Amino acid sequence: MEIKGNFWKNKRVLVTGNTGFKGSWIVIWLSHLGADIRGYSLQAPTNPSLFDVSGIGDHVETTFGDIRDKYTLKKSVQEFDPEIIFHLAAQPLVRASYQDPVVTFETNLMGTINLFEVARSLKNLKVLVNITSDKCYQNNETNLPFKESDPMGGFDPYSASKGCAELITNAYRSSFFGGKDCDVALSSARSGNVIGGGDWSEDRIIPDFFRALETSKSLLIRNPESTRPWQHVLEPLSGYLLLAEKMFTNSKKFSQAWNFGPNENEAHTVKWLIDELAKKWNDIKIDYLHNETEILHEAKFLRLSIDKSYSKLKWSPKWNTLKAIDMINEFYTAYFEKQNILDLVIGQIKSYSSK
Repeated sequence: MEIKGNFWKNKRVLVTGNTGFKGSWIVIWLSHLGADIRGYSLQAPTNPSLFDVSGIGDHVETTFGDIRDKYTLKKSVQEFDPEIIFHLAAQPLVRASYQDPVVTFETNLMGTINLFEVARSLKNLKVLVNITSDKCYQNNETNLPFKESDPMGGFDPYSASKGCAELITNAYRSSFFGGKDCDVALSSARSGNVIGGGDWSEDRIIPDFFRALETSKSLLIRNPESTRPWQHVLEPLSGYLLLAEKMFTNSKKFSQAWNFGPNENEAHTVKWLIDELAKKWNDIKIDYLHNETEILHEAKFLRLSIDKSYSKLKWSPKWNTLKAIDMINEFYTAYFEKQNILDLVIGQIKSYSSK
C-alpha cells in the first residue's frame, strides 16, 4: 500500500468539513502531497482545534459555510471545479445527536444530498468519497465484525443518520453517477473510533483525557468495558486517499462501500486504552463509572471487517493501538510545550508513509 505523491500533485481536491479533526489531518496530508485544495466548512468546531493550532488554514483556501446551505455550497464548489471530493462535513457526535436530532439529520442527510446534487453539475469531477461511520450498521451486539454487505441501522440519531447517508449514497450511485450523463465514481468509507493528536471534541475519550489533565479534574469514564476498534487517524485517511486514487483510474471497480479499521486483535476496551495512555501522565485522576443507569444508549461491541479493503484495495493498517498512543502522547507533549504543530503533524505523516 502506497499513497502516490505524484498522483496528488496539482489535483484539485475539495474537502468538506476541513476544519474538523479528520478534515484538518487530511488537508495537511494533501497539502504535503502537493494537491490544490479548497475547503468548505463551518468555522473550527472547537477551541483549540487542529485547524487553528497547526495554521493549515493559512495554506488552504476555505469557504466558511453550512453544508445545509445549498446555494453557498453550489457557488463555492462550482467556482473551484474539483476533480476529487472528500465529504467529511457532518454532525459527528452520538450524544449531541440526542440533544439536537433535527440538526443531526439535516446535516448528515440533506447536507450529503446537497453536495451530491452539486456534484452532478460538475464537468471535471471524477471521484467523490463520502465518509460515513462504522456506526451505520444495525448493531445487534453479536461482537462479530461488520462486513460492508451487512444491513444499515442505527439506534441513536447519529448512527441512524449515517445509515441513511449510506442508503443515499447507494441510491445516487445507482441512479445518477457512473453513467454517460454523469461519469463520477462515488464510494463510501466507513471507519470510526479514530484517535490522534489534535482532537478537542466533546464526549470523546482522548480529548476528555487531556482536558482533565490540563484542568486537574478527575476523568470520568462511562462504560469502561465497552470494546471499540481504536485506530490512529492516519489509518482511515490512508484508506480514503488510496481508494480515491483507484477510483480515479478504475471507477466501475471501486465505486462501492469500504470499511477501514484496525486488525481484529486491536479492538480494546475503553479502560485498556485509558490505562495505557495514563502510563505517561502520572497526574491524571480517573474515575471509572460502571453505569447501569446510563440513559443514552451506546453499543457495547463494535468491530469492522477489513477483509474487502485488504484483498481488493491492498490496504492494511500500519500502526497498532500502542503506536497510536505513542503518537498521541508525542502530539500533546509538543502542544503543551508550544512546539510547531504543523511540522509535528507532517513529521507523523512522513513516519506513517515510510513504514
